[in-house]
Amino acid sequence: MVAPQRITNPRRARTATQTRIVKKHRARYSGILNVTLGLCIALVGFMGYVMLLSNATSLSYQVDRARAQRDALQEQTARLDDAIAQASSEERLAAIAAKLHMRDAQTFAIVRIAPPEVVAKSRIPLLDTIAAWF
Repeated sequence: MVAPQRITNPRRARTATQTRIVKKHRARYSGILNVTLGLCIALVGFMGYVMLLSNATSLSYQVDRARAQRDALQEQTARLDDAIAQASSEERLAAIAAKLHMRDAQTFAIVRIAPPEVVAKSRIPLLDTIAAWF
């Protein structure tokens, strides 16, 4: 039989015991912690993918909406161009003029407008600015 050895330093033995207890405790939960961490990383990646996919889908719906609006505006523009062409046709204007007893002018008047008088500017720009306020 081997005789038990006496521990020379009890603090060292207590530290070794505490270290062993902590290591066993960590080893017991390290697998669960690693699996949880892996699942969290996978979840963050999956959520990022879903967010990017939903953003792309939203943008495609916006593009479709803009195309539909563009088509509607082009159709409306074509209808308005037809209405303008019909309203400004020579036959229609001639019919309205005849209805109002209008006829072509026999004489033309020329009106001459005198150019506006040039106001002399002051040589001091500050006075012009002050005068413009009033």
